[in-house]
Amino acid sequence: MALERLQKIIAAAGIAPRRKAESLITAGRVTVNGQVVKVLGSKADSETDHIKVDGKLIRIKPKTYLLLNKPQGFLCTVSDPQGRPTVMDLIKPHREVYPVGRLDYNTEGLLLLTNDGDFARLITNAGSHCPKTYEVKVRGIPSAEILEQMRRGMRYPDGKGLAPVGIEAFRREKQSRNSWFRMRLHEGKNNQIKNMFKLAGHLVVKLRRTAIGFLNETRLSPGQWRELTPGEVKQFFSLSSAKAAGGRPAEKSVNGSGLQRPPRRRPSRASGSELPAKTIENRRRRKAFEKR
Repeated sequence: MALERLQKIIAAAGIAPRRKAESLITAGRVTVNGQVVKVLGSKADSETDHIKVDGKLIRIKPKTYLLLNKPQGFLCTVSDPQGRPTVMDLIKPHREVYPVGRLDYNTEGLLLLTNDGDFARLITNAGSHCPKTYEVKVRGIPSAEILEQMRRGMRYPDGKGLAPVGIEAFRREKQSRNSWFRMRLHEGKNNQIKNMFKLAGHLVVKLRRTAIGFLNETRLSPGQWRELTPGEVKQFFSLSSAKAAGGRPAEKSVNGSGLQRPPRRRPSRASGSELPAKTIENRRRRKAFEKR
């Protein structure tokens, strides 16, 4: 295994968060192969080196990445003081993981869980490179003007904003005045979908998350889970490289509608008539000067 910073290894072992791990190192409470290490930034190999904190050998737990189809009636938390059911009750063999993000108590759909802090931060901060897709059942039939407002973003009466979303209708129930929409969020806040429809005068009756980035799972029944494949984990980590490089995400929408944006074409400069007049004049003067 590659060398890693000591504070990262300590955090991965579940002993302390990284900031606290740094304090343990500078206080001389960490040893590597019997030698006290006090310098921040020191590295070690968690598989071959003997790393101890306060004389106790630390053991690195294998990194786990799970995908759960969360049913209604479960909290996205590790524990609940009121004793209500949590998603941890559904994945009992993997008690060491924790949810990445959250879904409301009555919201169902895909949820990632992990014990890898780097992976959790990546998914949380990926933004437009990892959109979340939802299917929403609302009471009534929102107008085209309301849907356009959602695509542009909305504001509360106090001025606080709700980010633009992609939204499209895909089903309408004939026996009632309920309608279904598919929505794509890039920077969703808590209850953003419900709050948007509330501002528009419509009640959300049902909400489920159907995709996280490229991950669209249809084989899992509510309450079932599976481990991510190594390829899926690698693909998620590639999002950080794309974001750091400033690359455009694969799915880019027009006004948040979910439609593909055609590639921009730069104007051809083969003809001098397409150049600014000042540029043409500068070129003419340079050529005249070179002929002298």
